[in-house]
Amino acid sequence: MGFLERHKVLEKNATLLLAGSLVVVAVGGIVEIAPLFYLQNTIEKVDGMRPYSPLELTGRDIYVREGCYVCHSQMIRPMRDEVERYGHYSLAAESMYDHPFQWGSKRTGPDLARVGGRYSDEWHVDHLTNPEAVVPESVMPKYAFLMDRMIDGEYIADLLSTHRMVGVPYTDEMIESAAADFRVQVDPLGDWDGLVERYPGAQVRNFDGQPGISEMDALIAYLQVLGTLVDFSTFTPDASR
Repeated sequence: MGFLERHKVLEKNATLLLAGSLVVVAVGGIVEIAPLFYLQNTIEKVDGMRPYSPLELTGRDIYVREGCYVCHSQMIRPMRDEVERYGHYSLAAESMYDHPFQWGSKRTGPDLARVGGRYSDEWHVDHLTNPEAVVPESVMPKYAFLMDRMIDGEYIADLLSTHRMVGVPYTDEMIESAAADFRVQVDPLGDWDGLVERYPGAQVRNFDGQPGISEMDALIAYLQVLGTLVDFSTFTPDASR
């Protein structure tokens, strides 16, 4: 009996086909899953990665609330066209403090994994206020209302505490200083040394250019930190993994 004849027997017998399918799936699952039990950590540690500052974390929540992940991904694949357009491919460690991660599923707009520092705060304000003013072909909704929504960080310590419950390494000091850190990140004349010590690389300035702290401030603070924490000029992948 040739191979095709044997295969025909499998196709005609539903029970045999089901049993064979289960065997194939089981073997494939073991091959994929078993190696993970021998790894101490599935995420390679990378210098520079830290939890989000209180203002950045608030901005991230606004990003999620407004559904930005529906049209923008935050995952650059290790392919030439991706890397040449967006920058270094994304590392797992860059999403280790994201709950949930913002890899996205499609790109109506460009990938944002490396958007931090690419544009000025003023550009972001203009773009979020009226996207077509800076990108004529844009189909992005207008988010001018974020300028008018003022926030005070009343519950920011609770937010950090919640993230600590799911594994983000916020310390007691970070949680105790959360409200102060939230306010001082938009005040370049304030006492922000402690903020930068707790969150290296945190950018301190008035992001939206108006008095007070708005949702626009928070969202831009978040966008401006994306992809800026890892120094890829010195990054060397761990060849042993």
